[in-house]
Amino acid sequence: MRIRAATPEDSESISKLICELVEKFIAGDFSTRGRDFLLSTLTAEAIIQNMQSGYRYHVAEVKESLSGVVAVRGNVHLYHLFVAERFHRRGIARKLWQFAMNECLRNGNTGEFTVNSSAYALGVYKKLGFVAQSGRQEKNGVVFYPMKLTVQSQP
Repeated sequence: MRIRAATPEDSESISKLICELVEKFIAGDFSTRGRDFLLSTLTAEAIIQNMQSGYRYHVAEVKESLSGVVAVRGNVHLYHLFVAERFHRRGIARKLWQFAMNECLRNGNTGEFTVNSSAYALGVYKKLGFVAQSGRQEKNGVVFYPMKLTVQSQP
């Protein structure tokens, strides 16, 4: 597996990967309005706009096939962490997150990260060390669970 910085040329494949996973595992918890709103933020154009706004995207590739994506906003907020279904349970999400987190720490993050988890991903984020900050929230019809991770500094 190789992890590399994503480029605007990756936006179509990133969008396709994320949208397929959202439709299968996440959007079922949302109203039609919430589903449509979330999908509108996941187009290739929206991903390019995020990249241009400073979001850092990285992709994981297995045999040159896109297997996952991670995106961080503002050096503190885990915005996207998705792994293609055929690559689930192989540690790719953990490796992508470790890569992104280490980059944030090198770039001045003091050890605190946030994520808005779907119900489906709660277990994954808990395994990564995130802790729920409140219960179910909803904004624009999108259901999420705010979580936080505090990384202990190494002695």
